[in-house]
Amino acid sequence: MKFRWFNAPDNPFEVFPMSEQIDHARRQLMEQAQNGDREAFRALVKDIGPALTRFLRRRIADPHELEDACQETLLAIYESRHTYEPSRPLEPWIFAIARHVGANHFRRNWFRARWQELPNEMPDAGAEDSGNLLVECREALLQLPRIQREAFTMMKIQGLSLAEASALTGASVGTLKVRVHRAYESLRKSLLLG
Repeated sequence: MKFRWFNAPDNPFEVFPMSEQIDHARRQLMEQAQNGDREAFRALVKDIGPALTRFLRRRIADPHELEDACQETLLAIYESRHTYEPSRPLEPWIFAIARHVGANHFRRNWFRARWQELPNEMPDAGAEDSGNLLVECREALLQLPRIQREAFTMMKIQGLSLAEASALTGASVGTLKVRVHRAYESLRKSLLLG
């Protein structure tokens, strides 16, 4: 009998027994998926899906967020399948990806929640002032070059990760970072000086 280990927040040394046949079958499915066999990947997902859900449920309480994180994990596994080495155990590789996606999901939601905090008191400024600010922000955003506006909107307004925005735009992660930074600087100058 073979054991696979991974860290869990409530018990860092939790052990799951696994037979050699299961491990071998999963590795074969991953090898077939690496060669483009979609049915093999579907079978692998069906096999490991419940374990991934249990693993991520320990990190994400909201069921809707959990479903999103599971989908992101499966997508990350599919996109990274070429990095798996068939001579090595499959489960540590899969759960490392799941841990990474869960951590990114937590950070993204924490960042969003931090900015969505409600004030204790209503601001003194009238409603027309906040409307003007919204108009100014929209106008400043529209003044940006298209590629900067697109990158800023995807990452800072829609909350996409660098990898997700990169996949949608076809731009590299480094290029997107530069575009977002330049957009941020232009907006800051425009809103402070305008």
